[in-house]
Amino acid sequence: MLDDSPLTYASHDYQPACFALVPCAGVGERAGVGGPKQYHPVAGRAVVAHTLAALQEVARLSATLVVLSPEDTQFECHAPDFSGTGAWVARVGGSTRAHSVANGLEELLARGASLHDWVLVHDAARCLIRPEWVDRLIDACRDDEVGGLLALPVADTLKEAAQNAGGNVARAGATVSRAGKWAAQTPQMFRVGLLRSALALALSDPETSAAVTDEASAVEALGHQPQLVVGDYENFKVTWPGDFALAERLIASR
Repeated sequence: MLDDSPLTYASHDYQPACFALVPCAGVGERAGVGGPKQYHPVAGRAVVAHTLAALQEVARLSATLVVLSPEDTQFECHAPDFSGTGAWVARVGGSTRAHSVANGLEELLARGASLHDWVLVHDAARCLIRPEWVDRLIDACRDDEVGGLLALPVADTLKEAAQNAGGNVARAGATVSRAGKWAAQTPQMFRVGLLRSALALALSDPETSAAVTDEASAVEALGHQPQLVVGDYENFKVTWPGDFALAERLIASR
């Protein structure tokens, strides 16, 4: 049985390495671009190529592992610059993000990572990530007992849709308090061993698995409280058709 206590990973003698893990096995149905959104072009490069280029500029990352679907035959042509000793690819993706990340953790261990090392899981579709934001997360979490994630306090008024509005028109049924609410981003940084235990528990229980929408939620299900590290508004996940145009404008403005 794996120990899920974050305290077991603290050591004064061991200097943990940091690895990035990018789940890239999705089909991107919501994006409406006729294929996996991570391969859609933005400002002359595939979405994932922008993502990986930024991660490769983070000096404290020992390696970046991209987790692909076993059937993926497109990655290399869309990310031709992802190469070198720290550029790892594994076609071990699963049916869900949680499965892909869990399989990716096993791949990291097989390639020499330790349970005590840090893994920073980042969405392939957050292509505007900047190296300095990743460094901010590492600085905040490297001595933390649990780990944490980039996130932003919610500024907008939140509405809950009415359940029985009728027709195809969405209607507001209630206003939800935004006090204490944060919008989760990535990377999300945890010890390999802790995240491995958290995902194993989540995937063993269908009810828990359904509630796990990111790595932090899996860690929270073990009773831990990940640190919230202030991210950036530009670090959004390209999800809907209009997001691609916005991402292109922001990249051009840089």
